[in-house]
Amino acid sequence: MPFNKLGAGVAAAALMMGVAHAETLRDAFARTYTGNPTLTAERARLRGTDEGVAIARAEGLPQIGADVGFTQQFGNTTAGAGGSLGGGTGRVVTVGPSLTMPLFSGGKVRNGIKAADARVNAGRADLRTVEGDVFTDVVGAYMDVLRDEAIVALNQGNVKVLETNLQASKDRFSVGDLTRTDVAQSEARLAVAHSDLANAMGKLTGSRENYRRLVGVFPDKLDQPPVLPALPATPEDSVDIALANNPALASIAAQRKAASYDVGVARAGRLPQVSAIAGTSYNNYLGTANKFFGLGSAIPVENSFTTSQIGVTARIPLYQGGGVAARVRQARAAESQTIEQSVEVERQVVANTRAAYASYVAANETIASSESAVAANRLALEGVRAENTVGTRDVLDVLNAEQELLNSEVTLVTAQRDAYVAGFALLNAMGRVNASELGLDGGALYDPTVNYKQMRSSLSDWRDGPAPKPVATPTTGGNTSAVTPPAN
Repeated sequence: MPFNKLGAGVAAAALMMGVAHAETLRDAFARTYTGNPTLTAERARLRGTDEGVAIARAEGLPQIGADVGFTQQFGNTTAGAGGSLGGGTGRVVTVGPSLTMPLFSGGKVRNGIKAADARVNAGRADLRTVEGDVFTDVVGAYMDVLRDEAIVALNQGNVKVLETNLQASKDRFSVGDLTRTDVAQSEARLAVAHSDLANAMGKLTGSRENYRRLVGVFPDKLDQPPVLPALPATPEDSVDIALANNPALASIAAQRKAASYDVGVARAGRLPQVSAIAGTSYNNYLGTANKFFGLGSAIPVENSFTTSQIGVTARIPLYQGGGVAARVRQARAAESQTIEQSVEVERQVVANTRAAYASYVAANETIASSESAVAANRLALEGVRAENTVGTRDVLDVLNAEQELLNSEVTLVTAQRDAYVAGFALLNAMGRVNASELGLDGGALYDPTVNYKQMRSSLSDWRDGPAPKPVATPTTGGNTSAVTPPAN
């Protein structure tokens, strides 16, 4: 089930860059999609990969050029028995345009284009992989902020409770109902609570900074995330989906195909290279033809003339020192490498899928047990406090009961974060996390085929494209991420 069917009430207007801070998880995704440097860099890398097709095609297209030269001759030239016929100081301007058209290259061009196309497909799959990984990181950062905010709130509440306990202990000590030891225990526990609160605030600051690194802005009033779609019932089902959809597998399959075409490119070095050639040459001796040829003025010579030619040339390799065979073996070794890497990637996908599934199940089990623990500890704290009022429990028992409740609440909040992150990681491993699946319909999505189509058919030698400009948004300056303690 696509993620865009979740949280149906999210407004598309929230995706506009004019919003000061992301409030929902989808807002965070939208900001990340347009401004995360990892994503924008990967798109630029793919555009560079697209150019490999145009470069390979150029090998099979006509090559047009021109030679322009100027020659000044010095010295004397003599001819025949009669002695000198001219000074030999002529000059000539030569202009010779030429055209070469490859006719047969042994499959080098054809296989080169196929290899480049395969690498483009691999690059597109890599882009999907990067998108999924970045979005998964955003979910982790988003949930870290929510978790740490909740832990800070729990610790702040604990500090207030302990401050009340300490004051009550002091009051009871003043009337002789408690000992100095009871007051000291309350003071010590309050000091530890202040330390725990400071640590929680520090962790929240780190989580906010990590969120800003990924999304581009500090988090502010984050909503609870939408419910995840239904996940497979068994890890085996998850693995089957992952093997069919994970983009890392599509990438290595395309790389393997490109490597097989590279073998064909290398083998082409053994076959003849046939080209059609055509050209013309214009020579102008600038009125010095007789001097240039050393003929003096006895025999008038035309000072300009043009010659043209057309024909076919073939280069037939007979022996190349073993270089061709070495390149073929090298290409086959690279193909063998991609074959082994495909097994490695498959193993990694299976491992990641099973690990995410196990983490998801474990976190949900922890949630269930933690909810029971919170309810039991809350009831126990009420009982201990009641028993303390009648003298059957001491202050330390109350302090311990309060700490047990706090610990179980923190465990519950952490497990809720872990379950959501693990569930989303499982979706990513199954290839279900990308811009279209997330429903980022507040603006145009990046289409990797647009640049490919434009550049593949480009024949101009002067089409350099736009100058590079930064796309990702910087995070220097702005407000601080530090979490300030509450006023007493």
